[in-house]
Amino acid sequence: MQHPSNLEKPTVYAIATMDTKGAELAFVADQIRAQGVPVRTVDVGTLAPPTTMPDVAREVVAACHPRAVDAVLTQSDRGRAVESMSKALREYLTREHVAGRVLGVVGLGGSGGTALISPAMQMLPVGLPKIMVSTVAGGNVAAYVGSSDLVMFPSIVDIAGLNSVSRQILANAACALIGMVTLSATRPTDSLSITNDRPAIGMTMFGVTTPCVNAVRITLEGDGFDPLVFHATGTGGRSMDKLVESKLIQGVLDITTTEVADEIVGGIFAAGPDRFDAIVSAGVPYVMSLGALDMVNFGAVSTVPEKFRDRLFHVHNPQITLMRTTADENGQFARWIAAKVNQSRGPLTILIPEKGVSSLDAPGQPFYDPQADEVLFAELERAVTPTPNRTLRRLPFHINDPEFSTALIATFRELWSSIQGSRLPHPLES
Repeated sequence: MQHPSNLEKPTVYAIATMDTKGAELAFVADQIRAQGVPVRTVDVGTLAPPTTMPDVAREVVAACHPRAVDAVLTQSDRGRAVESMSKALREYLTREHVAGRVLGVVGLGGSGGTALISPAMQMLPVGLPKIMVSTVAGGNVAAYVGSSDLVMFPSIVDIAGLNSVSRQILANAACALIGMVTLSATRPTDSLSITNDRPAIGMTMFGVTTPCVNAVRITLEGDGFDPLVFHATGTGGRSMDKLVESKLIQGVLDITTTEVADEIVGGIFAAGPDRFDAIVSAGVPYVMSLGALDMVNFGAVSTVPEKFRDRLFHVHNPQITLMRTTADENGQFARWIAAKVNQSRGPLTILIPEKGVSSLDAPGQPFYDPQADEVLFAELERAVTPTPNRTLRRLPFHINDPEFSTALIATFRELWSSIQGSRLPHPLES
């Protein structure tokens, strides 16, 4: 085991169930150590004793479980043991990161090990290097990656012994992590980075709100901000929330909140029940609008659930079918949003575009329905609790009207000033 004095140095954490993957993890650790990068092996096995001695024993990780070691290592059911160890690992890695000891993370696993280790990696901040070498990396990895920047590395062969293929794959993964943790300090100062000296601002966009979002983005860039635009496809909203939680975004213009419609009605672009939570908790300047809440997203026409067959649809492309939302659904959206924003801790303003919430929701367009929109607007007004820091305003414009984007910009500037004590960051030089 490593000398205690080494435990305070920032280190790569190499994690696996070392009762079945001890030799493979030791090989990865040796590759990293050979390049002068400190590394610590972590055993998260729950069955037999480890085949190689870890730097961090499973008992140390298990002790981080809310119900202590016995809740993890005395489980007779393997599934419950893995679930408990995963919870313990999330807490362990979070504590190590807060203490400044995590330089990067690499994990090895089959389906069980990947399910155990990846949730802990998801908890770490965006930008912290993290690689998961996995037998399931070639399939649908959404559940393992979540809204994080976790890199899934296909193992090609099972992680069961060291052979001509596995040695090369594991060595490549080790080299990739070495590059991440050693080259970050030498990146050019003008490289694209969310850690530059311009305040990063999160924005959400759909094709049907692009004119508005682009106008706001261009103006904010001129003001000296660094706008980060997220496609509101479920993953986009979760990613933005994650960056706010990681303190890498200092303000938000949530112009396109369409993910709420998919969450409630059952579309394919739902962001999950926690959407908005990180933003309202962080207290960052927050401007919200109702972009694309006139639609629910499905795949190809043939994939639309039978119960919706009598609804109004618009085929966006062969892979995406849009369904117009109803007045009743719009009322549900308003109440869902209000329950979230009523918990806000920082300055928040909701701007309502009375003449339509998307390019399809305009006179002559297929989703134009002022009556359905009015239910959304009126119910939101009723359900949102106003405070000196939380306001809601109707504006007599369409979401893509220049006047509406101007109002979004002016409102954000006001909220930014209320937090920062000055009007704007330094304008960019032309």
